Amino acid sequence: MTFKELNLTAPILKAVDRQGYTTPTPIQQKAIPMLLQKRDLIGCAQTGTGKTAAFALPILQNLAVERKKGIKALILTPTRELAIQIQENFEYYGTYLPLRCTVIFGGVSQVPQVERLGRGVDILIATPGRLCDLINQGYVDISQIEVFVLDEADRMLDMGFIRDVKKILNILPKERQTLLFSATMPKEIEALANTILHDPVTVKVDPVTSTASSILQHVYLIDKGNKRRLLAKLLRGREVGSALVFTRTKHAADKVVKELAEVGMVAMAIHGNKSQNARQDALKRFKSGDIKILVATDIAARGIDIPELSHVFNYELPNEPETYIHRIGRTGRAGLGGVAISFCDYDEIPYLKDIEKLMGQTIPEEKSEWPMTILQKTEKAPQKRYGFGNPHTTATAKPRRPHAPATDPFSYARPHGESPKQYSRAAGSRKRRER
Repeated sequence: MTFKELNLTAPILKAVDRQGYTTPTPIQQKAIPMLLQKRDLIGCAQTGTGKTAAFALPILQNLAVERKKGIKALILTPTRELAIQIQENFEYYGTYLPLRCTVIFGGVSQVPQVERLGRGVDILIATPGRLCDLINQGYVDISQIEVFVLDEADRMLDMGFIRDVKKILNILPKERQTLLFSATMPKEIEALANTILHDPVTVKVDPVTSTASSILQHVYLIDKGNKRRLLAKLLRGREVGSALVFTRTKHAADKVVKELAEVGMVAMAIHGNKSQNARQDALKRFKSGDIKILVATDIAARGIDIPELSHVFNYELPNEPETYIHRIGRTGRAGLGGVAISFCDYDEIPYLKDIEKLMGQTIPEEKSEWPMTILQKTEKAPQKRYGFGNPHTTATAKPRRPHAPATDPFSYARPHGESPKQYSRAAGSRKRRER
């Protein structure tokens, strides 16, 4: 099947062809015809399957046919990077259409965004927090929305945005076309879908348990302290054109960048603590090839779309197996090949087993000059405690000195059977008698 067979108009086909696409992905083949009919839709697809174009193309076509003033389409997405990527897609595909698109998100001044909104917008892409702020300030009117897209719904839930989403849903008009896209469908998302969609079509493509066949996967069993050495060695390989390195925490991302700099390798990090300008600068330099190494946390990496990304490194394995699928899906896009290399230390072995169980396959192991040291966990010897100690501890108490004879008037040893308080009073009496 080709895009021409999907009943898309000439301006959109021209823009699609300009991007070099001729064959729609499975989710595009299934979703576009339904969305052109203005049906509600639930799309379950992992990242990298082309779902942005699956909803962008029919939205552009429907709005261009019935052009009206005001914001007619709202796309709500969890992260800044993903919002920017979606906006770029709408601009690419809408190049030959008289539709205006803009994006709003937090972390930067709202002034330029308000100015763009004032000039008129047909399609608005937004993150929940900034959208709620601008609605409360009276800068955004979503009462005339005809199409509402909730993208990455599962990530919205993980990031705690569902409350903001529900506030926005209460403002939207009841009569609208609603699209919900999610890589996974937890019970909370299913319940939300049942309340906001009307007679939806469900499209499931490439379940989250699968990975692109073009991605070559490897895992290294290695001690935590040697990960930085192995990463630096592999990054120096000629086959690494560009590399996205994943960590679980912001601190770890900054630490990896610092360690690579110590061995003369330039890398930049993106995570939630970075300003929006810093994150955009890092992404811009990475996409342009100024730097070939980008270190990111999972949340910040949502929306990164590098068609020719050669390698993904899991410097730290994720504690959720589905996240592994999303991570390595950054490479092997648009039918191109890619390599996903994971580092697994002793404490991460349970994460590796969960990932392999989800995928139903074993990730091939590669050997390095820094193999994992198998540590035998042994019980620590009980530490000695002195004084009265904790009555619940099994520690050994220091043996007391033998009691001095009770007949010795100068002895301060406590006779058997006396409590500390009794002994203290008796000792005081003896001292007074001696004086």
